[in-house]
Amino acid sequence: MTTAVNNQTNESNEAEIEKQIISVRELLGDTTLSIPQYQRPYKWTAKHINHLFADIALHKNKSSYRLGTIVFHREYGKLNIVDGQQRTISLLLTLRALITLRRDKLEWKDLKRQLDELELKMINPSFESNISKNNIHSNYLEISRIVSRTDFTEELIDFLLNKCTFVTFTLSDISEAFQFFDSQNARGRDLEPHDLLKAYHLREFSEGDEKLKAKTVAHWESCETAELAELFAQYLYRIRSWAKGNSARYFGKDDTPLFKGVNIENIGHYPYVEHLRMTHHFVDNYNRQYERKIDGNTMVFPFHLDQIIINGRRFFEMITHYQKEITLIKKFQKDQKKELTGYAQEIMNLINNYDSRNRTGDQYVRSIFNCLLLYYIDKFGTEKISHAIEKCFIWAYSLRLKMYRIEMATIDNYVVNNNLFKIIKDSTRPEDFITFTIPSLKKADVKSSKTDDIEELFKGMRYYEQ
Repeated sequence: MTTAVNNQTNESNEAEIEKQIISVRELLGDTTLSIPQYQRPYKWTAKHINHLFADIALHKNKSSYRLGTIVFHREYGKLNIVDGQQRTISLLLTLRALITLRRDKLEWKDLKRQLDELELKMINPSFESNISKNNIHSNYLEISRIVSRTDFTEELIDFLLNKCTFVTFTLSDISEAFQFFDSQNARGRDLEPHDLLKAYHLREFSEGDEKLKAKTVAHWESCETAELAELFAQYLYRIRSWAKGNSARYFGKDDTPLFKGVNIENIGHYPYVEHLRMTHHFVDNYNRQYERKIDGNTMVFPFHLDQIIINGRRFFEMITHYQKEITLIKKFQKDQKKELTGYAQEIMNLINNYDSRNRTGDQYVRSIFNCLLLYYIDKFGTEKISHAIEKCFIWAYSLRLKMYRIEMATIDNYVVNNNLFKIIKDSTRPEDFITFTIPSLKKADVKSSKTDDIEELFKGMRYYEQ
């Protein structure tokens, strides 16, 4: 159904905006659809394609599923896409693959008829950019593989064409269309990656957990945006990525799938997920037993930094858990507990107090020290913690001494190519990590300035050759 809404422009003029909710079939069957030459190149990759179809498959049992918004500029009988071309082109490729590979094999006559009609109506845009051409070619191959699978059923094709929808906004003035697009994006920029994750995991709450939603999310709501941004960008994102051997420079919206996992209520009984299912239900069952009213005990879910995420309630519990863990580790580092042995206490005192510790590069180095130590404690607790601190220090601050200037790319490349996160990930005992050999530094290797205190400690620990 079409409605008209008013939008106030910056010049205080009112522009009429035509708003509709349309299905994918209606979008792709619109013969006036056009992708203007001023549009940026088509940059979606196989990763985006797979995320799109994974989302569609996840929601296939719903009455409808919203795929996003599209902004049009109506001109000379054409609907020029101002915003939404990446997804539209991907769906055009999907339709072409369905017509070529599946139409003649369909049993649903109505579905075959729909594809026949769409073939006559769908546009066939041309592209000058080599970037667009290359991505269209590779994505069509990826889509062809997807739609040829046996699990891409006729029910799923029907869901995609008729129950997946867009909200469209159509304007008749090009400047107003772009202004509207900019205003939409400005609102979108307010959404940090962790905000998108919040919305996703709220939708993933099971029916049985709905009554717990307010309580579970309360801690998240009480946190400042900067606090949550730091938690994800500086700790969770980096540790989960580096433990996989992947780069982890800046946490953005494209990285949110790293924090999407399985929904215990609707995931199949695959062997890999059974330990999560058992733990999930056992913890809940233990905490619900009447004996807890007597002994006051509470069992906390045993989260791990590199575990498969359990969607919904457990995700929010996990975030609360690691906020507390990071606070405790910061306090532990600051207090320099007396039980630290060997060089560990001296290390903590040094990195907390040396004069150049607040330089940008030095803060980057401190961040990889903190992440590695957190990852160790997450796996082995405080067992042999003093030895672990020594190992983390030598590994992280070797980079500080070797480099005159350190940027985010510097530490990311260093971690990926000298990856102690993977050593911890593959370890079964603390000794597997703390006995890992790190080469000593030679005097000729040292390029840094204002790090004399660090050099002296390296000498004392016999990691510095004159």
